[in-house]
Amino acid sequence: QLVESGGGLVQAGGSLRLSCVSPENNLDRYDIGWFRQAPGKEREGVSCISTGGGITNYADSGKGRFTISRDNAKTTVYLQMNSLKPEDTGVYYCAATAFCSGFQKSRYHYWGQGTQVTVSS
Repeated sequence: QLVESGGGLVQAGGSLRLSCVSPENNLDRYDIGWFRQAPGKEREGVSCISTGGGITNYADSGKGRFTISRDNAKTTVYLQMNSLKPEDTGVYYCAATAFCSGFQKSRYHYWGQGTQVTVSS
């Protein structure tokens, strides 16, 4: 199971950087995706990155504002979120997949417990 951190309360226009790690230090074996779930809504994909970092995908909601990256030496995947909006509020999860080609949840595994992001207006 993966572990997310870095969430918090931020004003609109602010930034947060989320981190995703594996307690087993094997994150470098997988493509990793970030998802989020707002209250009363379905969990939706935000971004994903390939094992080497050369392939990244973004949902329209985060394009131009979010940047996914990874440091395989530290076995950490990051999600830098800038220009945050109140609609970005939700619990953010990371999960592992064999291939970062989209955000079909059934193709992702080892979901973490999530980290809460709250953006105030």
